[in-house]
Amino acid sequence: MNIYETDRLLNEYLLFHYGSAAEVLPWDFGPAEALGFAERSVTVLLDLPLVPSEGATALDLGCAVGRSCYELAHGCERVIGIDYSQSFVNAAEKVRDSGEMPYRQHIEGRDIRDLIAKRPENADASRISFEQGDAMNLRADLGSFEVVHAANLLCRLPEPQKLIQRLPDLVKSGGQLLLTTPCTWLEEFTPAQNWPQGSTFEWLKESLSGSFELAEQVDLPFLIREHARKYQWSVALGTRWIRL
Repeated sequence: MNIYETDRLLNEYLLFHYGSAAEVLPWDFGPAEALGFAERSVTVLLDLPLVPSEGATALDLGCAVGRSCYELAHGCERVIGIDYSQSFVNAAEKVRDSGEMPYRQHIEGRDIRDLIAKRPENADASRISFEQGDAMNLRADLGSFEVVHAANLLCRLPEPQKLIQRLPDLVKSGGQLLLTTPCTWLEEFTPAQNWPQGSTFEWLKESLSGSFELAEQVDLPFLIREHARKYQWSVALGTRWIRL
């Protein structure tokens, strides 16, 4: 079974995207700078204002449960979020349509806490749509966008080069491509023959250089809570590229 269709991963990602700082990290000595990654992967990388200033569109690939789409909607009139996991898409739609969704947080053992994922208060949900899709085989009529955002997606694809090859068609001339990846290449997701030969950053530069210009590179820490005493702390490579 796809782990991204399990209740455990759904609950973890709802917390990752919508949990408050206190809900995610109750320890005052923890890495607080790693909180809010779903927002920061947009706000740190996206260069505003967009051109055009009205009518801009955005695509969020691997949108998970949808929190980044609300950040993109601040600067874009229309945002499409696509994820391979149907359960993630269903949850994103529930938060968008109802304004909230109950979920469960694992404390330890059998100790569980009920929480509620809430849509951001200042969000214009009417600008956002979600759909299930495969980032390696996107529908042909998807179109092109002023902004394409793909956070921590590349190293979870069996054939990441398929997405890389499609990206020039997805980003309009002068548009922005926002990529983050923790460079965690694992054979359970990507066969070893499809990993970069050297560093992920050098692979991206080589793969994108014909169609994109690198505008920014940053390190973006993020924190995924498994239970009250166990976390995944990672540092994503964040890049912004301009379509030539």
